[in-house]
Amino acid sequence: MTITDSAIADAATPRTRGSLRADLLALGVVPGMTLIVHSSLSRIGWVVSGAEAVIWALLDAVGPAGNLVMPTFSGGLTDPAGWVAPPVPPAWHDTIRAEMLPFDPARTPTRNMGAIPELFRAWPGVCRSDHPVFSFAAAGPNSIALTARHPLGWARGPDSPLGGIYERDGWILLLGVGYERNSSLHLGETRAAYRRTQSRRMPVARDGAVEWEEHPDVADDLGVLFPRIGADFDASGAVRMGLVGSAEARLMRQRDLVDFTAAWIDRELSAVRAASVR
Repeated sequence: MTITDSAIADAATPRTRGSLRADLLALGVVPGMTLIVHSSLSRIGWVVSGAEAVIWALLDAVGPAGNLVMPTFSGGLTDPAGWVAPPVPPAWHDTIRAEMLPFDPARTPTRNMGAIPELFRAWPGVCRSDHPVFSFAAAGPNSIALTARHPLGWARGPDSPLGGIYERDGWILLLGVGYERNSSLHLGETRAAYRRTQSRRMPVARDGAVEWEEHPDVADDLGVLFPRIGADFDASGAVRMGLVGSAEARLMRQRDLVDFTAAWIDRELSAVRAASVR
């Protein structure tokens, strides 16, 4: 069965801009909300006009006073020595580093993010932050402010667009995806004393040339802790759950999740560290 066949099988009727807007409002999205969305188009079911209709439904739900944000990551703009999906021959590394084009917010495509954020990054009026790997795109009256600051180090920390959402007491929508796709968990980890860290090497445009620079960041979770944090957060009662189209959807206040994550990581990882030194 193809993805298209599965989407048809999962939908009793075609999903539309209007039906998805109604589902979003029933879930708890309200006009004026700042909302970051992580999504899977195929999980929504068969949608008339596809990703375009989903974006319109989201914009309709938050209204002209609201802000819509999506991650528009471009994970290919990293050191090829660390690539695993797929790896490339070591003999290629120097050529890739020398010829890799720098990040351009207007042109660089997303990578493995799905059809909805890929369309959204080029949507008229959308602003995109200037980070080679972890950019975010935003539409709405605060889109410029949300995307204006994005340091190369701690790219999902308090000075990133995720931090801007936190400052505005924004919300998170998981639309057919799980907590492993929830970027705000990384913001929570940056606030934890026992955060996991790594250095990330990336190409940066400097005075007309591309330089490879290394910057600190929280580590990639790779499904180790985030699903456990998500399950515990679900159990706390702070998550609104329902269906948007055929997709299982979760709506949550970002501050609640971020604060919960920081406390969870400090509690669990401090216990692990204490046990390892006994």
